[in-house]
Amino acid sequence: MYLDLTYIVLVLPAVLLSLWASWNVKHTFTKYAKQQNSRGLTGAEAARRLLDANGLRDVPVERISGALTDHYDPEARAVRLSDSVWGSSSTAAVGVACHEVGHAIQNAEDYLPVRIRQAIIPATNIGAKLSIPLLMAGLVLSGFSQVFLYLAYAGVLLYTLCAVFQIVTLPTEFDASRRALSSIESLGLLADGEELQGARKVLRAAALTYVAALATTLVQLLRFLILINDRKR
Repeated sequence: MYLDLTYIVLVLPAVLLSLWASWNVKHTFTKYAKQQNSRGLTGAEAARRLLDANGLRDVPVERISGALTDHYDPEARAVRLSDSVWGSSSTAAVGVACHEVGHAIQNAEDYLPVRIRQAIIPATNIGAKLSIPLLMAGLVLSGFSQVFLYLAYAGVLLYTLCAVFQIVTLPTEFDASRRALSSIESLGLLADGEELQGARKVLRAAALTYVAALATTLVQLLRFLILINDRKR
């Protein structure tokens, strides 16, 4: 979309927050990647222990290339850890690895927000592809006839699906981190104090990226509605 006052006032601050959140998670991970845990556990070992403790011995822990590409694949039912987490014995690596196991536990328990998120993925993908083109077409063509604003409204409706997906993602990510930290403490994967605090700070920084992304989407949605309303006048 084009740059105007609504973008500068509404969207730009949220975009800057997202950029800061992205920088912060990388900075925080790098900082605590240097803090080695006293147990000597690698990210892969911590993930394996947590999976086994929850009866998920059939869920593999696999290595993937890249940095901070860690994720749980619900279709393959596999925890995948990046190079910087797999073989690292840092508190950051243990925290990230256990967070991904948290998603595996959610999947095994049929956690409701995960079910909702999986169910709306097809609609969200459609919304992500078509929302902006429909919105732009509606705004441009509204110069000929305001009936075309219905196209813009359709774009807003599809864009709303992206916001709903992000809203459902928040409790999923927060819960995975909660499970991770609780399990790290109960299983003694990290020593209390600075080690546990290191993992907590890494996961907190990661969670902020999701909050910033949602904030950006919501203010962008508000901006779209303001633009449509201006065209109606």
